[in-house]
Amino acid sequence: MTSTEITAHSILPALREDIELKTADGLTLVGELALPPEGRPPVATLVTLHPLPTHAGMMDSHVYRKAAWRLPALADLAVLRFNTRGTSSARGTSEGTFGDGVAEQYDVAAAIDFVDHRELPNPWLVGWSFGTELALCYGCEPQISGAILLSPPLHRAGEADIERWADSGKPVKILVPEHDDYLKPPAARERFAALLTPAAKARGCDLIAVDGAKHLWVGEKYVRIVLDEIVRTVNPPAAPLPAEYDGRFGPAEKYSA
Repeated sequence: MTSTEITAHSILPALREDIELKTADGLTLVGELALPPEGRPPVATLVTLHPLPTHAGMMDSHVYRKAAWRLPALADLAVLRFNTRGTSSARGTSEGTFGDGVAEQYDVAAAIDFVDHRELPNPWLVGWSFGTELALCYGCEPQISGAILLSPPLHRAGEADIERWADSGKPVKILVPEHDDYLKPPAARERFAALLTPAAKARGCDLIAVDGAKHLWVGEKYVRIVLDEIVRTVNPPAAPLPAEYDGRFGPAEKYSA
């Protein structure tokens, strides 16, 4: 086997399936499920909630696309990506129209129901920007193991939502860019104080300020930081991720737009 460098365009082997989610209010949402290759059972499941669709957020937003390309092979993770209502990507367009973070509660519920139905293990919500609002507001369900929040703006989610997660006993990992456009680390520590108590930290809650990063995590350096933290949280033995792929599951592909 020949090792190859993992770059921004590397697509590692996985079992990938186009899927549809059915919401309680009658919509069909399009998405993809990526599972570990060769029928290996996933250790955990990432249910990804994308950034604001009115500002180009979608299931193909680059951090999530790279998570789906790498983490099934490198960390035995299942990665569920989908377009919330009215959102388009190369996979297609989900039915409905943007619900300003309110009607999307049905989208989150549909994703959790899908994970239940498929008996995918140890599901974690991974929200990014707008997606963190959906996770905080609607994702604290019994089936969910915990949450990972990337660049939370806290525009829609409030103190009651944070308190609900704090009271749940579930771990919440919060990644805040140093140069975030909406909520920088010092303010984030104040707003998320209920999740940063000694008791909360003892069960896995934490806030990590990422030096040099911006809201959209542009740059392979910052993508690697995010993916490493995700893996360190949900499957610690697989962290840190390698910089090279050893070819054990077959050759890597290269993405070309």
